[in-house]
Amino acid sequence: MEQNHDAKTAEELVNGDHNGTELHAGEPVNKDNSSPEKEDKTLEEQNVDPVFQISVKLPHKPYQIQVMVSTQEQVQDLRNSIVEFPDTFQYSCFHLEYNGNRINDFVELSEVKELVPGAEVKLVEDPYTEKEARMHMIRVRDLIGATGDRVDTLHGISAGLSLHDCIVPSEMLNRPLQNGKRSVNTSNEDPHALSEYDFNAPASIRTILPQTKDSPPKTVKSLCVSAWNPPPQYLRQKGHLLYLQLTTNEGEQFQITSHVSGFIVNKSSNSKFDPYPRPQPKSASAHSLLTLIEKLSPSFQTSFGSLQEYNNRRDPLANFQITNTIPANPWLVPAAESSLLAHQPDLTRSQETYLMSGIENAETLRDWNEEFQSTRELPKETIQDRVFRERITSKLFADYTDAAARGAVMVARGEVAPLNPTENRDAQIFVYNNVFFSFGADGVGTFTSEGGDDAARVAVGKDVTGIRVVNQLDVDGLFTPGTVVVDYLGKRLVGQSIVPGIFKQREPGENQIDYGGVEGRDVVAENEAFVTVFSKLSKHLRVKRHDVWDKEGKRHTLEGSVETKGLLGTDGRKYVLDLYRLSPLDIIWIEEYWTDVSESDVKPSQLNYPHRMTVLRPELVETYWRFKMGEFVKAELERRRNSTSGAETVDSGIPSDSNDNADSKMVTNGDAQKHEENGLITTGEKAETNGVQERVDIADFNLAFNPDVFCGQAPQTDEEKEELIKDEKEVRAICEFLRHTVISELVHDLREGEVGFPMDGHSLARLFHKRGINIRYLGTLATLAKEQNSRLEALNALSVQEMVARSFKHIANHYMNGLPAVFIPSCLAHLLNCLLGADFNQAPKACLDEELQAYYTNTDWSFKDIDVQTLRAKVQAEVHLRYRYTLDQDWANNLKHIQLLREIALKLGLQITAKDYRFSASSMPLTNGSTNVAANAGTNGVYHHTNGVSSRKKKKNSDHELASQSSESLSSSSPTTFSPDDIVNIIPIIKDACPRSTLAEEALEAGKMSMMQNQKEIGQELLLESLSLHEQIYGVLHPEVARMYHQLSMLYYQLDEKIAAVELARKAVYVSERTLGVDSNETILSYLNLGLFEHGNGNTKTALIYMKHALELWKIIYGSRHPDSITTINNAAVMLQTLKHYHDSRIWFETSLTICEEVSGKQSVNTATLCFQLAQALALDQEAKAAVNCMRDAYSIFLSKLGPDDRNTKESESWLEQLTQNAVSIAKHAKDVQARRLRRVQFSPGITLGTRPQPQVGQSSTGTTLGSDPREVNRIDSRSVDELLRFIEGGGETSKRSTAKKRSSRGNPKRRGGLLGNAV
Repeated sequence: MEQNHDAKTAEELVNGDHNGTELHAGEPVNKDNSSPEKEDKTLEEQNVDPVFQISVKLPHKPYQIQVMVSTQEQVQDLRNSIVEFPDTFQYSCFHLEYNGNRINDFVELSEVKELVPGAEVKLVEDPYTEKEARMHMIRVRDLIGATGDRVDTLHGISAGLSLHDCIVPSEMLNRPLQNGKRSVNTSNEDPHALSEYDFNAPASIRTILPQTKDSPPKTVKSLCVSAWNPPPQYLRQKGHLLYLQLTTNEGEQFQITSHVSGFIVNKSSNSKFDPYPRPQPKSASAHSLLTLIEKLSPSFQTSFGSLQEYNNRRDPLANFQITNTIPANPWLVPAAESSLLAHQPDLTRSQETYLMSGIENAETLRDWNEEFQSTRELPKETIQDRVFRERITSKLFADYTDAAARGAVMVARGEVAPLNPTENRDAQIFVYNNVFFSFGADGVGTFTSEGGDDAARVAVGKDVTGIRVVNQLDVDGLFTPGTVVVDYLGKRLVGQSIVPGIFKQREPGENQIDYGGVEGRDVVAENEAFVTVFSKLSKHLRVKRHDVWDKEGKRHTLEGSVETKGLLGTDGRKYVLDLYRLSPLDIIWIEEYWTDVSESDVKPSQLNYPHRMTVLRPELVETYWRFKMGEFVKAELERRRNSTSGAETVDSGIPSDSNDNADSKMVTNGDAQKHEENGLITTGEKAETNGVQERVDIADFNLAFNPDVFCGQAPQTDEEKEELIKDEKEVRAICEFLRHTVISELVHDLREGEVGFPMDGHSLARLFHKRGINIRYLGTLATLAKEQNSRLEALNALSVQEMVARSFKHIANHYMNGLPAVFIPSCLAHLLNCLLGADFNQAPKACLDEELQAYYTNTDWSFKDIDVQTLRAKVQAEVHLRYRYTLDQDWANNLKHIQLLREIALKLGLQITAKDYRFSASSMPLTNGSTNVAANAGTNGVYHHTNGVSSRKKKKNSDHELASQSSESLSSSSPTTFSPDDIVNIIPIIKDACPRSTLAEEALEAGKMSMMQNQKEIGQELLLESLSLHEQIYGVLHPEVARMYHQLSMLYYQLDEKIAAVELARKAVYVSERTLGVDSNETILSYLNLGLFEHGNGNTKTALIYMKHALELWKIIYGSRHPDSITTINNAAVMLQTLKHYHDSRIWFETSLTICEEVSGKQSVNTATLCFQLAQALALDQEAKAAVNCMRDAYSIFLSKLGPDDRNTKESESWLEQLTQNAVSIAKHAKDVQARRLRRVQFSPGITLGTRPQPQVGQSSTGTTLGSDPREVNRIDSRSVDELLRFIEGGGETSKRSTAKKRSSRGNPKRRGGLLGNAV
């Protein structure tokens, strides 16, 4: 039964059929809110399976279709499924009937009376309204490819781009499977993707550029709104809705009337208005516009079929529209004249706003606040309730983020009038699309004592983070406004939904705020109605109930920070506002680097930190709480052992928090890890009697922080002062914990290779935040890394690069803030020339249009005066100011230009023309016939092969275009690296407050736990359910779904479900590219794991293509020789051995060893392990003497580091003897060198043929393997000679499979996994 279940699970995963999955498998996860007995009873009473098939009767051909539905779906979902069938594209305005009764579109199918499997539902066409006609027009234009290119004010160029289908030729993926594998030619004469790969070649920007593709087939010449639209009033009375104009491929033009009954060809022309139907025989009409076009154009059916075939060449995930998240925008884009960005004529492009929103534009106006709060009030008693609630929440946040970001862009460009135009600009407020906007600056002096504009900018960023935390906690009765922070053109704007009553003028004597600080800390309001909900929130956030004092010295007792405000809205709801102070201040940092301006007119250089808003992260608070709880448990156990000899089990109730981050659950400072089981703390140690685990009641453990200490509070009595001193001591303790424990442990883990190494600034920042470390400690980390071994040189370099990029961002924002948008490209190009192009031109000049400049008289043009030395000095000062790190004197000469340009572009939202920029006078464009281009002839790292010859002809035109672009940038008229034209677009950087789905995460964690407990069947059900929940709640194209695909693919690979693992990994690639970026670190991880899984599935040639693309991406975001690339290079070498490319494999092993020696040192255990592997590769490459020397090196290191009794030492010694004997034998029998070597050389597939997936950045390597045995950590696997030869020559599948399962449980992060076991 288990095998059958597993097969079904794999099939469902491959086919992507998750909607019909029963949710009862996840009910145990929802311990408090589910009622499975009631739900199961309902299904039994209806006698309906959760998933079944129904028939839909159609009014036109094919007259009937079959649809699979689920009782948990809404009728609206069924409608969406129907219109996606090719045979039913024409339907959009219809309703469904069953047994003669109309079905409500907004009920679940389970509520439709007597709906049973095999039932026939009838589709009935409805009369159109104007809105329905407009929506039908938009849909048909999209279907037939008549939309042309869209210019979006929010999304950038090539938004949501995917390169996967450009990387691997479709014929390779479409090759038929044989026994679950694609047939491959393993001849060592056959070329492969890694042939002549140059590890030292610079990054190629073509890696992240899309290929020039064929134009899609044209179905019509144009379809647009007619110039006669809208209908006059007297014709509206007769049912006329719209007037359209169609030009067919045959060149005929038709004027069409959209009527309530359908679409009719009328008698109008471009110069004559006659909207009545044409007479016979030229008359034509249909309910659907698609059907009418088919009647009017003889070639339409053929061309429409060709268009569908064209669209189906790519995976649906590469074509689906992204609706539930902001699509990723590439930072490098093709040149404006590229065919990829051709701007096509389309009259309706400017009319789409009308088509979508109507004449009055009232249909898009939404009451965002009411939608947010109504969604929060939805029931969550059953699993179905929670799924529906979280699904609506995810969609609502996505819609609001989109609307708020669009509004912020318009405000930043000055296209929205302020409500208070007489105020200074920073104090102005705006309302657009029912969203309230303000600047993230200290326009009214609220943060004067905290640091002014810098403090205000930080506060709004912390506020959106705090709102996200509160949304995640989902406290009943407490509401938050929708909040989005947008950075655009040097300005920070915050967009919030309008809370009812926030602008209400209160009566004299009443405060504008009902709870918390009203005017800073001078006036404090109390309201009993807020105490209960604030106390619930504070309990989750570890905030202590404490006293504060107003300006008159009156004491007030608050549940949260005085800065956190409560507002009773006019709708009766309790709102929480200003959540930027949920945790205490980092007082040690403030005391070291900050002083109030009032204390000193000129701040000392040591005390000039820009602001006082140095708030500790919530992740740190949670980590410290668990650390102190661990100490409490140890002390309690010690006390218990001292008082009694017997150990008793004590019942307790530790609060379980499903939202805790995995990193925040870590017990630090070397303490034994504690586990939460059924609300009890267990020590993992057996009691001395009865063999029962000791459990400790933690009800007496209480740790909470006062967020208002060190904030000017003035206690009046000695008791109050004593309490405040106690609170201050606790805050100092957590600050010391951050500095001396958390940061030190992060450095230790990175040095020892116990977590994945960050690749770029984004992954480094995420790693910081997971550990609860603020970005201001980048300088501290860089200093510690500089003092450590060579492995952390990469960490130091990455930290310095991140500090430089962030400092440049602050400098650029300062100059952009007051500039008109039209001059910002000139400003950015000049600043980039001073930073990155100084070696090419030491004295760059800003390029400005003086005639245009004359129109802006009150503008600050100071950026023109910046030169190379001035900018470098500003960057150095900014780095020291914000991160307390002193850059080396030659820091500017050690920049990684492409990598730093990428970091700056991502932080500022730049989209830059893709061309080979010259960063020094000696550098030449890579496109002018250099060997680097030849080595990377396949666009995007693609390896095209036809009859043994690499195809370079397809690249000719694109190479010519790229070369011409480079030559233009180097012409005498533009002797700088960057020109204003290179800044093609600037997109907003968005921070939202959308919570994650707790239900989907609960199912995922339950599935993992079941797997670890060897409950495979239940575990797979829960994992499959978690995947289904992720897709239902977020939609398929979402970053959280990409991460789910990634995790699930690794789990299924370890379960030997290799086909399912490959399909999931491929989906992870598609979704990661489109939502996270084509060159994000997570996309690289997805490509590496996809390559690994393809290799495990027997498709090694395809795997090598993926590996090459991932390595090229790695060069772009980091450069070469990343510490974790050792594993990737090692895996590629193993794959080459599988293809019998022994010489190439040996080269890759040598490269891996070289990097390992640089990173870990020549005498490390990791180096010894790679020497062991290289010796085997040399033996296979007929280098017997070199193999002996390499194995001798491995043996020497193992002997000195691990001792003579270690298994690694013994096996390397045994190998050394065998290889030595083999070398002697070869010398004696030179004529039989190759044959004898194949017979005599033994091989250790446990090392050389083993490949493992790598964890994500910051993830523990031990967390990726299920059921790993810590006793196997030092073992080098071995196998017989016969098994080796069978493996090399393609046989021995059974033996290979059995030993592979043994290898899956072996891994030591310090012996083999620190570098080799850490997957990317």
